[in-house]
Amino acid sequence: MGFALSTLQLTSPAFASGGPIPAKHTGEGADVSPALSWTGAPAGTRAFAVICHDPDAPLISPRGVYGFVHWVLYNIPSSVNQLAEGVKEYTAGRNDFGKTGYGGPMPPNGHGKHQYYFWVLALNDAAPLDSGLTLWDLLARIEPRVIGMNRLVGTYERA
Repeated sequence: MGFALSTLQLTSPAFASGGPIPAKHTGEGADVSPALSWTGAPAGTRAFAVICHDPDAPLISPRGVYGFVHWVLYNIPSSVNQLAEGVKEYTAGRNDFGKTGYGGPMPPNGHGKHQYYFWVLALNDAAPLDSGLTLWDLLARIEPRVIGMNRLVGTYERA
């Protein structure tokens, strides 16, 4: 799989790029997804997907994938350019907590600061995808459709 960053820009009113994610958006708080917004979608965008992945998590699965997936959300129409805090619309995939929807940062105690990559992906096809896909299954299905993407990185560390 190969992806490249584009002019798409992703921001959140909850945290700055490289900044700490508020406890409200973690497993130690209300555990609600942060509000996100994006601009600069490429021409031909028909849908979006949003994911959150922690590559600092010390996990490697039998499939050879690494890190911990916190959020998989897709079937987002191209007319949408923001997600409200705690969004429940669109189609939720399966996170590595074994649930669908958002599961906020919760690194192991004493494991240090983790980086959480929130990604928005612009797709050139709005064909609906089944609910409950894992991140890796979603990426395998959408790779030929991705025409733009970018990320917002936040950090979190448990005391």
